[in-house]
Amino acid sequence: MKSWWPSKRARAANDAQVAAETAAGAAERVLRRLEWTVIRRLDGLLQGDYRTLMRGTGLDLADLREYQHHDDVRHIDWNVTARLQTPHVRVFTEDREMAAWFVLDLSRSVDFGSGLKAKREISQGFVGVLARLLTRHGNRVGALVYGNDLEAVIPPRSGRPHVLHLLHAMDKRSVEGKPTQGMTRLSDLLKSAAVLMPRRSTVFVVSDFLTEPGWEKPLAQLTQRHEVVAVRLFDPLEIELPDLGLVPLRDAETGEQLWVDTHDAGFRKRFARIAAEREATLRATLAKAGVDTLELSTDDDLAAAILRFADLRKRRFRTNGAQRKAVAA
Repeated sequence: MKSWWPSKRARAANDAQVAAETAAGAAERVLRRLEWTVIRRLDGLLQGDYRTLMRGTGLDLADLREYQHHDDVRHIDWNVTARLQTPHVRVFTEDREMAAWFVLDLSRSVDFGSGLKAKREISQGFVGVLARLLTRHGNRVGALVYGNDLEAVIPPRSGRPHVLHLLHAMDKRSVEGKPTQGMTRLSDLLKSAAVLMPRRSTVFVVSDFLTEPGWEKPLAQLTQRHEVVAVRLFDPLEIELPDLGLVPLRDAETGEQLWVDTHDAGFRKRFARIAAEREATLRATLAKAGVDTLELSTDDDLAAAILRFADLRKRRFRTNGAQRKAVAA
């Protein structure tokens, strides 16, 4: 008598299909929630200022800057070059397609969150909102996904299904269950980005920047070809510890754990001082690399943060444009 019980291979295939459908459904729910809670609010407030979130080449003159080795010689402004004795090129605002890349640090440390949300959820929300806003205007978005190492390269495309694909790739299960391999190596991710992005693009580096040293130079090199925005994720508990008594602290990336007495005012003060020094160093490094920075806390309102950032970039572009015009005159 034949048994109609499915084989192990068939059951495994069915389980994989169910898991894929579940993950796809989770991405759909995340995007739908973002569309209702964040994107609808931004639609009435940005009013075209989404252009300040990324820039490219097109027809409208946006800026002037010094010539770099990868620039098109046809964009050299010979009048400004003659005045300043240094080659300058015209930078244009793109009027049709632009490409944006999300360089995503999804290492273990972004799973941390002291409140209702972890840094990973904030990262996913930011990517979902920006990707949907940009692709709705015909722009293309892609992503490099880093867990323990570079795990996925998603080429730039447009459309809502592609945004769902990005969100699915960011799902926690993409790195869950994998062995910890020490500290994040953000430098490796940035070097990969420089190789894998052949055309000039707007690049959003989304990370908590809790990483091994050595990422500063690759970031600066990335800015030589692309317009780079650092989206820095953090949790308030990483900056200042409250008085919680004796608590265990565990390093999410190395697995190291120790007990600390947060009731000790001296310990809390030293922790805050070290955290403040780390903050100052990080901000100085990002500023030196010439990148704009959006800081996203786990207790932030995402729409308000994006609006603040868009306003900051718009004011900076206006200031830079006025300065360049004054030099050209």
